[in-house]
Amino acid sequence: MKKIFITLFSFLLIYSSRAQVAVNNELKGLITQSFGYFPKVRETENAVVTAQEKLALTELNKFPDVTADASYAYVKPKIEIPLDGKEFQFAPVHNIGGSVNATYALYDFGRLQASIQRSKDDLQYARHSVEYVKAQLASQVATIYYNIVYLRKAVSIQDSVLSFLGENKRIVESQLKNGTALRIDLLNIQASIDNEENRKVDLTNSLQKQLNLLEYTTGSSQAATPKTFDFDLNLTDVNSALMTAETNNYDFILAKDRIRQAQSDLAITKLAEKPTLGLKGAAGVKNGYVPYIADMRFNYMAGVALSVPIYNGGKYRQQQKLQQNIVRQNELAVETLNSTYKKDIAQALTDVSANLARINNTKGQIEQAQAAQALAATRFKSGTGTNLEITNASTNVQRALLTRLQYEYQLVLAKLELSRLMGYQYW
Repeated sequence: MKKIFITLFSFLLIYSSRAQVAVNNELKGLITQSFGYFPKVRETENAVVTAQEKLALTELNKFPDVTADASYAYVKPKIEIPLDGKEFQFAPVHNIGGSVNATYALYDFGRLQASIQRSKDDLQYARHSVEYVKAQLASQVATIYYNIVYLRKAVSIQDSVLSFLGENKRIVESQLKNGTALRIDLLNIQASIDNEENRKVDLTNSLQKQLNLLEYTTGSSQAATPKTFDFDLNLTDVNSALMTAETNNYDFILAKDRIRQAQSDLAITKLAEKPTLGLKGAAGVKNGYVPYIADMRFNYMAGVALSVPIYNGGKYRQQQKLQQNIVRQNELAVETLNSTYKKDIAQALTDVSANLARINNTKGQIEQAQAAQALAATRFKSGTGTNLEITNASTNVQRALLTRLQYEYQLVLAKLELSRLMGYQYW
């Protein structure tokens, strides 16, 4: 019943964390694909198998050890004494023996159980390490995904600027033929086009690098088709977010696992001073029994062995002090992690709030820049405007659109970071 409750609670916790985040299916698919492809995930999954094998090996100590021995020894000089005028031999020259031996730890004051618990802690740590790697990989894939969104939108803005400048170039060429424009005007607008083309080349190059990174993490050679910054999550205050992080984030989970591992080591160290009670037995055949020392005879042995530590120079107590300090060290590491995450969460929430405000402020700037651009284009076509006016107007629109795009990009990155810190499994 307890296991069912824990499983149900874990399911509800994961479902709740997913419900807090809105993410598109394409990104979910890429993240899931990366879990099956990226070598680091398979490496940590193999560590789980190794931990399971170690646990199985430790549990095998519950069973007795059985061995078979056989021996032969040639002994000289003969062991004999004079008896009634004759030499009586007490041991054979050819000593032959064989036996089956068994030992079993009858009572070890919890040593074996403590070792099994330590192996279980290692297995749990290995399993959580897999989830930690997946969470880090998911964050990396999501960041690459939205980098692609940003760069594609930036390229689209460049295309619109180039289209606008290309149209103006055709107007200048027509005016040059009619004698109403100067060649310097055509050269200036061509210089502007060349500059914007170079910016597009830089953006296209960065976009291709991000696509290469996406293939590196997911193994997919097909280009993703992200279009918008659609990642969103429910915002909360710093303390609530920190409580969620302490429950969901695998940095905290692994840190707590390390505390449990250190506590298990401490428990094992404390048991080192306890005695051990065991059974032992053997059965076999050998020669050397007087008076017929050459005959092979059946023999057996059974007994109880008690081992009690008496003095070791204080080594056990020093080991306990060391393990207690390691436990304390891991507890302090959780406190440090808590402080660091509280700071990072506060910064992420600040970034989200600031970028929302910035995006709202850019609406008016874009409308004004576009209106000025339209007016400059009209004046230029009618011959009352100059090439400098229309170039400046185009630059202002480009700056306004890129500024809003950068704020939207920074906003989605801040939300991704916040979801990573809170440990949301949005995939």
